[in-house]
Amino acid sequence: MPEVSCFDEMTLADGAIRPVYGKIASWLAATPAGLLAARRAQAELLFRRIGITFAVYGEGDGTERLIPFDIIPRMMLRSEWTRLEAGLMQRVKALNLFLADIYGAQEIVKAGRIPADLVSRNAEFRPEMVGWRVPHDIYVHIAGIDVVRTGEDDFYVLEDNVRTPSGVSYMLENREVMMRVAPDLFADHRVAPVENYPDVLLAALRSLAPPAATAEPTIVVLTPGRFNSAYYEHSFLADKLGVELVEGSDLLVEDRIVYMRTTQGEKRVDVIYRRIDDSFLDPQVFRADSIIGVAGLMDAYRAGNVTITNAVGTGIADDKAIYTYVPEIIDFYLGERALLNNVPTWRCREPSALRYVQAHLSELVVKEVNGSGGYGMLVGPHASVAEREVFAAKLAHDPDNFIAQPTLALSTTPTLCDAGIAPRHVDLRPFVLIGANGMRVVPGGLTRVALKEKSLVVNSSQGGGTKDTWIVEDSIFDEIPAPRGQNHMI
Repeated sequence: MPEVSCFDEMTLADGAIRPVYGKIASWLAATPAGLLAARRAQAELLFRRIGITFAVYGEGDGTERLIPFDIIPRMMLRSEWTRLEAGLMQRVKALNLFLADIYGAQEIVKAGRIPADLVSRNAEFRPEMVGWRVPHDIYVHIAGIDVVRTGEDDFYVLEDNVRTPSGVSYMLENREVMMRVAPDLFADHRVAPVENYPDVLLAALRSLAPPAATAEPTIVVLTPGRFNSAYYEHSFLADKLGVELVEGSDLLVEDRIVYMRTTQGEKRVDVIYRRIDDSFLDPQVFRADSIIGVAGLMDAYRAGNVTITNAVGTGIADDKAIYTYVPEIIDFYLGERALLNNVPTWRCREPSALRYVQAHLSELVVKEVNGSGGYGMLVGPHASVAEREVFAAKLAHDPDNFIAQPTLALSTTPTLCDAGIAPRHVDLRPFVLIGANGMRVVPGGLTRVALKEKSLVVNSSQGGGTKDTWIVEDSIFDEIPAPRGQNHMI
């Protein structure tokens, strides 16, 4: 298959370096390859000492892995970020209104803007949430919106993560490690801080506490336990927030109030930052076989005695079929045009779209509507005939479970590989925080990079790595000449 032209975030078509990467290019040109390799090894050692790993399910050889880290930061101008930030805030605001509506009057369904069965039959729709208002009318308190870039001003939302979004620990650790392994480079740029994320999150969580809470509400992070793939992040966040990391067995409900067991006795809990899916939260309401949830939690929640973040039922907004309607959702609730475009998408539940997808499997990316982590998907141009045949059978059997998208030419950034510096495809997961005290977007986010040559899959579970993301002021580049390409590139 012929190579698809993609946007190079560092280098212009004529070989000149974009101003935002000017000092990066000079740093790379002046740093011997051996020193770059040494700094990469230093970064890996730091991550190993920190213990930042993720678990890979279904593999027999040690389940814990270190996510590869690239020491060349991903650069973005403040002016570019400002446009992106506005689109992210608009999107999350609309998704909150959508969730409040579908668990309430369902006006968007009545208006025919979204098919009724797409809501009522959705596996993530929680009938238990219908008819009552969540605290402060906010469902999504923490969102991670995956964005890809295809041109100078072209950003697309790839998917929404509003159930239990992960990755923020890597964003924070990437920044800390980058400042230690390349302090000279960091000092040369005015980089927007991400280190205050825990403070902003803590303020948001405190603002969501029930009216009966004290001036210092008790907040906990609820984890499924140490065998969960994101357990490191759960413990990391609890530590950074200065709150307790708890499992379901550490909590109990009495008279519709949640308590935490402590060595000093029971202590009332006001806000639960949960990292457990809805199905496992309360065995009295959802899965009866759950041993990681808290019996009676939903009673306390519905009584208004505890706030759960993100709210129960938000998972429907993660659904990739719902994703295709987000521009409609923005228009319906806000009366605005979406500032960030969706990737063009075929809904396989629609017969004409299904026929097109079946006829063009070799050109498209096909995804399960509730899939995540790079699993349950087909990258048609890179798939074998046998793999495409398997997906063709799945589509024929259950078309409602799939959407399809064109193979996007994801932008590339310079990346340190074993053979030198080479362009690799990237995406970006910015984090949006919403509390009763307002909405904030952390300036940067988690850049994920496809380390394999020509690969478009950036997920860590599929061999991807991460980068630090630097949002820098436009003004510092006004007098920087645009250097030519540097000789480390391969």
